[in-house]
Amino acid sequence: MAALGWFTRRRQPATERSVLAGEASAEAARKSSAETPPPQTAAEPEFPVVGDEQAAAFFDLDNTVMQGAAIFHFGRGLYKRHFFRKRELARFAWQQTWFRMAGVEDPAHMEDVRSSALSIVKGHRVAELMSIGEEIYDEYMADRIWPGTRALAQAHLDAGQRVWLVTAAPVETATIIARRLGLTGALGTVAESVGGVYTGKLVGEPLHGPAKAEAVRALAAAEGLDLSRCAAYSDSSNDIPMLSIVGHPYAVNPDGQLRKHARERGWRLRDYRTGRKAARIGIPAAAGVGAVAGGTAAAVALHRRRR
Repeated sequence: MAALGWFTRRRQPATERSVLAGEASAEAARKSSAETPPPQTAAEPEFPVVGDEQAAAFFDLDNTVMQGAAIFHFGRGLYKRHFFRKRELARFAWQQTWFRMAGVEDPAHMEDVRSSALSIVKGHRVAELMSIGEEIYDEYMADRIWPGTRALAQAHLDAGQRVWLVTAAPVETATIIARRLGLTGALGTVAESVGGVYTGKLVGEPLHGPAKAEAVRALAAAEGLDLSRCAAYSDSSNDIPMLSIVGHPYAVNPDGQLRKHARERGWRLRDYRTGRKAARIGIPAAAGVGAVAGGTAAAVALHRRRR
């Protein structure tokens, strides 16, 4: 018992000293944190850079800024105005459905779409199509603009930078969309016209793939832009040439090949589609099931008439 009493008496002072040491340490830590500023973390550089007049942004149109293909929506509007027959409408519907289901732009397929459009506008006045295009934008395109991509474009505009659409769609259609969105302008496929009337031919080739990169280079040289300070946005692997020439490439609603390419190179990704299916195969969910179903039905009807 004596030994136990001795051990107990020795333990008590040790416990008191431990409490005192702990309190002192806590008080010192509080004083230290109050006197020493927290360590600074490296902030991500502001982008887009406000006031950088040598920077600009270039946006692909189809499935990047707008759900679906602009040329298809334009074709719907022309059909409504009796520019062509139901057979051509069914063809446009099938082309649009394929575009949505595949989620990628096949050059041969897109060329077929453009050939159809050129044959339809042949012989019509440019001024007439521009006027109709304004109406078609309100009817079929305005509600199909991706809000997320629109916000990206606005961020560049708010920073005092110029913003262009770069698309294989007709330059007239692209110009209307750019103006309605408050953008600087548009680069697009140029259809030949003589005396203000479409001939049904193109000037050069469609603005697709490498041609987009060349157009951006030419515009940058003319406008005094530094491409290393510029940004480009697209959903398609066909636009890798355009994305590769700027300092800030973005993959927006990317197809599978572009997504892989972007991840390998550390490019930024933005996906404004919703739902697992949309992310997997590239169908813009916000476009609604009706648009796809309607296009499919039209294609089936066309197939039955051919049998």
